[in-house]
Amino acid sequence: MDVSVILPVVNERDNLEVLAPRMRALLEREKLTFEILVIDGGSSDGTAEAAQRLGARVMRERRRGYAGALETGFAEARGDYLLTLDADLSHEPAFVAKMWRARHRADIVIASRYTQGGVSYGDPLRNFLSRVLNLAMRRVLSMPVRDMSSGFRLYRREAIAGLKLESRNFEVLEEILVKAWAQGYSVYEAPFTYFPREAGRSHARLIRFGLDLTRAAARLWKLRNSVASADYDARAFHSIIPLQRHWQRRRHRITTFWSRGATRILDAGCGSSMIIQSLNNAVGMDFSMGKVRYLRRFGIPLARASSFALPFRDGAFDCVISSQVIEHIPYDDALFAEMRRVLAPGGTLIIGTPDYATIGWRTIEPLYGFFAPGGYRDEHITHYTRESLMRILARHGFVHEETAYVMRSELIMRMRRAENAAVATAPPPANPAAPARSDSSAA
Repeated sequence: MDVSVILPVVNERDNLEVLAPRMRALLEREKLTFEILVIDGGSSDGTAEAAQRLGARVMRERRRGYAGALETGFAEARGDYLLTLDADLSHEPAFVAKMWRARHRADIVIASRYTQGGVSYGDPLRNFLSRVLNLAMRRVLSMPVRDMSSGFRLYRREAIAGLKLESRNFEVLEEILVKAWAQGYSVYEAPFTYFPREAGRSHARLIRFGLDLTRAAARLWKLRNSVASADYDARAFHSIIPLQRHWQRRRHRITTFWSRGATRILDAGCGSSMIIQSLNNAVGMDFSMGKVRYLRRFGIPLARASSFALPFRDGAFDCVISSQVIEHIPYDDALFAEMRRVLAPGGTLIIGTPDYATIGWRTIEPLYGFFAPGGYRDEHITHYTRESLMRILARHGFVHEETAYVMRSELIMRMRRAENAAVATAPPPANPAAPARSDSSAA
């Protein structure tokens, strides 16, 4: 089935008798297979009976509130795309044709009042408050969407599959967008002209909506600023926090400068960083599907895979980058053996990780853990120093060429795979990646 139309309703019989035939005629004209789902929130005016007469599937919301109605519709829908709109005729059915044509531009298409070309002819006070709330949410959650509260949307099924919704009312619209974006799904805003409802009474209350939205924003802010968010690395490069922005750009400068001129580059564990977005002739690889999904929009060759088993032939690359990866995964010799295997003899390895022998990092990490609990500090499970990492890489046949630091804390080394060096077969020390003593040479 092409599309499922989901209509949350409470006492919308008169509007529904106009909307349903118009929607059916449009979808038939577009030659789409479809279903119309009416999710009833306890109507007392014959809405459910009218919907059944008009050929819609009618069901009661599984839990009370607008969020519960959408959740019910998502669970019951059978279409490859899910269309949500209000049944009060403020969302023009004819606009669905434009949304359908835009479906290849993003995973979620929003009929947007506030993007360039969009217009809203609602009540001036409500328009003003709506714009303020949308602006506030966009800023707080760093979302590149102007109309986050529009419920007129077309979703690719995959973009909302498995979302666990915590909201109760209209703030669910922001929650869906943020959670889908955090998983790497894309959003397109189609300019839309909004007219007020034709009959009945609106069920939205702006003051209550504002309060619900404030509570939702506090929950969603944690997600947007966690490493789980697909665009976390890319956002850090443009951060409003000067230290974070400088740190990211210094790392970017070193890594991209050292890899210039390489013709076959692998960025293993690339995340969504600006490094992979800036490189030429590069393949991005990450274990997180959300980060890989986020990078698809930039036309970068991508693979989802594990650094312990790189899915590339021997000697496939003349440059391999591993930036801020090895500290996030358990130590295993296979990690370094795989880097060497896919790197051509004489090729360059650029590897970066916090240096736990430096005073700088041993000061920064506790502060980071205090201000951002659940962030990078908790995810750093293997601690390297320059000395310990040099030993490991030398054992795997790498020759040191250059070392650089970011803020005297983050270690970045350029290594060369020796032409004919044999890999040591002796087992590694019992704790090869444990924090070393803090001495002046390591710092």
